[in-house]
Amino acid sequence: MRTFIPLLALIFMVSCRQTEDQKAGALMHRIDSLYQRKDYSRTLMAIRELRAKHPGAVESRQRALKIWQEASLVMTQADIARTDSALQATIAAHARATDLGEKNRLRVRRDSLQVRYDALCGTVRVIRRRQAEP
Repeated sequence: MRTFIPLLALIFMVSCRQTEDQKAGALMHRIDSLYQRKDYSRTLMAIRELRAKHPGAVESRQRALKIWQEASLVMTQADIARTDSALQATIAAHARATDLGEKNRLRVRRDSLQVRYDALCGTVRVIRRRQAEP
């Protein structure tokens, strides 16, 4: 009887303890809420916070990874659209320019935007490849 009561108390304490995923529940709710509101940069910051505060919350982190990929993909695609618009405008300005100095400046800008565009497209390919992984 003497060992039964401490053993019963220990079992009760262990069964009442919250798991890491339960502790991360409020933060996951915030992440879901931010993602639904399309506040992607704050969503990514909240996911970083989840990773730092709850490294053992495996299920929550797996769910957050999918949200991270989706948010990153949307943000990158929007950045591609902005970069492409700037690139097209620069190409058109280069074609109209007559001054050699201006043409050189626009050529440098065009090349820089092209490199950025290519890098962003590569990022989208990597994200999509990772999303396709099981």
